[in-house]
Amino acid sequence: MQERYVITITRQFGSLGRPIAREMAKMLDIDYYDRDIVEMAAKEMQQPVSVVSDIEESGNSLLSKMRFPLGTGERSMQDRLFQIQQKIITDIVDRESCIIVGRCSDYILRNYKNCINVYIYAPFEARYHNCVNSLNMNPKEAKRMIQEVDRARLQYHKRYAKYEPEDINYKDILINSSLLGVDGTAEYLVDMVKKKFDWLF
Repeated sequence: MQERYVITITRQFGSLGRPIAREMAKMLDIDYYDRDIVEMAAKEMQQPVSVVSDIEESGNSLLSKMRFPLGTGERSMQDRLFQIQQKIITDIVDRESCIIVGRCSDYILRNYKNCINVYIYAPFEARYHNCVNSLNMNPKEAKRMIQEVDRARLQYHKRYAKYEPEDINYKDILINSSLLGVDGTAEYLVDMVKKKFDWLF
């Protein structure tokens, strides 16, 4: 059976973790999973994808308040969503090498042997600059959004993984994306992946 590996990406909002992960996937020629996991889970739950209220790190970022991935405050719905996402993620890594962004994938795959857990962060000012200039956010909204999304992601991760997203006890690599930018950070991380899994390349 062919060996597989997985990279989990946890990131601060505005650190450009999503485009870094996409670039890494291209360089490694593997698949990249992010919001499509939520969309698969929504389909499984027979919920319209339109109710998904997660924040997109793209040119068309939603400026609504992020509370829950399916836009509901019901704990039972949130717990069910997490269980379904957990199965989707484990099924994915059982069949292919890939990069998975967020969704507490570092916790879900904690016993998966060929896994590198990455945390991508940046200083507040760099994140603010990215939100305004790369994500095309309104300057007045950017600071508020960074704070709100940080709180939401912290609460989500602590609820399901029982530890904070940046906890070094559960991460293999922590990297400041403002030092090397998107391409440089992706190249650095890909180099680390190839060194870690040298027998696969």
